[in-house]
Amino acid sequence: MSTLHVLQPVPAAANCALPFLEGLAESGRSLDRVTRQTSYPAEALLFIEGHPSPGLMVIVSGRVKLSTASADGRTIIVRMAGPGEVLGLSASVVGLPCELTAETLEPSRIKIIPRESFKQWLRVHPELAFRIAQELAEEYNNTCHQLRTMLLSHTATQRLARTLLQMVHNAAPGKEARVQFSLTHQEMAEMIGTSRETVTRLLASFRHKGMIEIEDSTLIVRDCEALRELGRGDGAGFGF
Repeated sequence: MSTLHVLQPVPAAANCALPFLEGLAESGRSLDRVTRQTSYPAEALLFIEGHPSPGLMVIVSGRVKLSTASADGRTIIVRMAGPGEVLGLSASVVGLPCELTAETLEPSRIKIIPRESFKQWLRVHPELAFRIAQELAEEYNNTCHQLRTMLLSHTATQRLARTLLQMVHNAAPGKEARVQFSLTHQEMAEMIGTSRETVTRLLASFRHKGMIEIEDSTLIVRDCEALRELGRGDGAGFGF
C-alpha cells in the first residue's frame, strides 16, 4: 500500500535545475537556500489530490506518476514525469489544493521548495513571472494533449498506439526508437482508460505485427510509422 513519505531536509545540491531559471545563476542560488532534498522509496506519495500543496518539487532521479481518481474509485494516470521535471507548480503559485496525486514508480530523489518560501521568492523576483507563465502554459498544453488522446481516440488501440508514440516522441518518421519502459500493464491501462487485459492483448498484437519489442525495461518501437497509422485509424483487425 502507498504511504505518505515524511520529508527529511538535507543539504540541497548546487543547482535546483528549475527550467525557468536557466541562465540565471544568482536567482538559482537564492532559491537553493530554501530548497530541501530527500530520497523516496518506490510507491511513496509526494502529494495527494485535494490536499494542500507541500510546495514545488523537482525530480532529481527516478520517475513519478501523476494521477486522478473518480468518485467511484477509478484511477486515471495523467502523465509520467522524470528527472528535471517540475511538479506542483500551479498549486504552489495559485495556493489551491493539489489537483493530482503524485506517486514514485521507483526509488527517487526529489528537491522541494516549500510553498510559502517559493511565493516569497517570487515577490523578490517578479521579473521571472513570464518564465513561470511559460512553464504553466507548457503544463497546460501537455494536459490538453493527454485529454485529446483520451477523448478523441475511439478505440483502445488508438489510445495505446498514441501513448507509445508519445513515449518516443523524438523518433524520426518510420525509424526505430528506444525508451526506458517499466510500466506495468495495469498502469498502462490507467493511462488510456481501459482494462489491464486489453493492454496485454494489444501489446501482444503489436509485437506479433513487428511494431514493438519490450526487452527487460526497454521499449523498442520497430516501426513508428505503423503505430502512427494505428493512432490515426480505427484499429481494424485488432477488435478492441
